[in-house]
Amino acid sequence: MIINLKDTGTGAVQQAMSKSRRNVGGGLVFTLVVVAELSEYDRALAACLEAGREHPSRILLVTNGRARADRLDATVRAGEDAPGEIVSLKFHGALQQHRDSVVLPLLLPDLPVIVWWPGRSPKAPGQDPVGRLGNRRITDAMGDPNPLGALEVRARNYCDGDTDLTWTRLTRWRGLLAAALDAYPMDVTTASVSAAPENAAGTLLAAWLGDRLDIPVTLDRQQPGIGITGVSLGSGDDTITVVRTDGNLAKFSAPGLPQRLVALPRRDLNTLLAEELRRLSDDPIYAEAMSALVRRLDRAAERTQGRNA
Repeated sequence: MIINLKDTGTGAVQQAMSKSRRNVGGGLVFTLVVVAELSEYDRALAACLEAGREHPSRILLVTNGRARADRLDATVRAGEDAPGEIVSLKFHGALQQHRDSVVLPLLLPDLPVIVWWPGRSPKAPGQDPVGRLGNRRITDAMGDPNPLGALEVRARNYCDGDTDLTWTRLTRWRGLLAAALDAYPMDVTTASVSAAPENAAGTLLAAWLGDRLDIPVTLDRQQPGIGITGVSLGSGDDTITVVRTDGNLAKFSAPGLPQRLVALPRRDLNTLLAEELRRLSDDPIYAEAMSALVRRLDRAAERTQGRNA
């Protein structure tokens, strides 16, 4: 069932949701508030539909419209191809400054609230009026026009409940490297990461590795390929290397073993969001990685100032 509402209010939206609720099977586990630009709407909706099949939820898609009049347009969708409830809220005019007051009454009572910005996000999501409604807040530095700058802003303004899909993109890399060091223990003394020029995940991986191994990690952005293209961990004459140039298969080598191929594909937005929605509590490892990133950036700034002094 799809119900379209023009120039409406919170009360009418709630009535439409109650009318459509009989089409929703099973219980809902949380509210997902998605704050997206109009240009991101279709991509965000597709990701929500896919994630909702694993996590039936109430999804509130918040966008800003272009009309000058102060009004709210809404679409309520439930049943059929919609897993859970999906409510699109388009704010026009001055009402764009009061989105939190409209969203608040539509949250599922006594259930977690997750806020996701698929593109640009506030400088401090935890202090944003809509962000304050969430138990968790998901950003995506790679959805920003300046991924590296956005990741730094996220790190310097981190607060409990924050996470970024840049970190989620590293799940398989972190798992592979941890498993490699478990299978081939070594006292790592040198480490390097290579990544595409604007890839924020490579920066975060280098910071995480440096913090875990307690050694400097070099970051090379000159190697061909997309995304993260390689990692090397060395100890004397022994080296563990992972090289991925096509964004799909990686060449893995370890001491005393022939080189072999391992699957290490880049994952799409739908998969990343679904993974992140499985965690409804703080991620302390992510918090440590962001702190390590701030320290890495500060050391780099100090070195630059020293050279320019």
